Amino acid sequence: MEHVVTTDNLTKMFGSFTAVDKLTLKIKQGEVFGFLGPNGSGKSTAIRMLCGILEPTSGSGTVLGYDIAKQSEEIKSKIGYMSQKYSLYDDLTVYENLEFYSGMYSIPYSVRKKRIAEMIGMSLLEGRENELAAGLSGGFKQRLALGCALISHPQILFLDEPTSGISPTSRRMFFKIIQRLANEGVTVMVTTHFMDEAERCNNIAFISEGSLIANDTPDNLRNSVIKGCLVELEYPDAMSKIQEIEKIPYVRECTIHGSLLHILLDSESSLEPFNKLINAEAKKIKPSLEDIFIYLSRMKKKAG
Repeated sequence: MEHVVTTDNLTKMFGSFTAVDKLTLKIKQGEVFGFLGPNGSGKSTAIRMLCGILEPTSGSGTVLGYDIAKQSEEIKSKIGYMSQKYSLYDDLTVYENLEFYSGMYSIPYSVRKKRIAEMIGMSLLEGRENELAAGLSGGFKQRLALGCALISHPQILFLDEPTSGISPTSRRMFFKIIQRLANEGVTVMVTTHFMDEAERCNNIAFISEGSLIANDTPDNLRNSVIKGCLVELEYPDAMSKIQEIEKIPYVRECTIHGSLLHILLDSESSLEPFNKLINAEAKKIKPSLEDIFIYLSRMKKKAG
């Protein structure tokens, strides 16, 4: 089976509100698939449909060949799922949480100890087996929750905003573990709004207001989506200058990135006259995934 997850016009409505709108995706075995978009864009709703937790309103989808609408119980037994809320029991220790989940997944008693030890090693929790989950830091809780989601050796792991609220160091460590799992053949679908995490994914789907607006590798997105010449400019009081800069004829759009402005010009030949006009030196840059997402979101709004 080349594609372990497929969706075709998958849609979820809550009353008159469309949370996921005609989503069509294909995910290959062993890839880290990033599902990106701002909060409220429909990422979690899509993940819950794929996990068999929510029933679609229309459209279809399969996970490991099982129909998400008709075979949700078969799907649940074959996947690992980790939400941003971490489904841990605070009054149980690290070991007891893993023991509880091994029972939930009906792991035979003969292999439970070995499997729990594997998860403790994978999660880098050695020496903390007897600590209560309530006393763990955000990063340790996150890795324990990952161990609980993986204890049944699932073929696919669904991670819904797994790195919200933890330190950048813990986020980087977490993604190293994820990449190791993918190298071992586990398919990982991860929702995030952190663009640096997206850089570590094999494929990325951008979602905005429930709709898919792009789906490709990070390199292909960087090299093909934005037409024109993207430049970066350090400018005093940058925020107040955006409207003024956008009125310049060969400027398509201008966005703020911290203390810098990112400006999309019609072409590279516009750069020299632009610099003369503003009496400053803007430099050509390669688009980041954040630039691409902002650009695609604006194009969608203009089209809609």
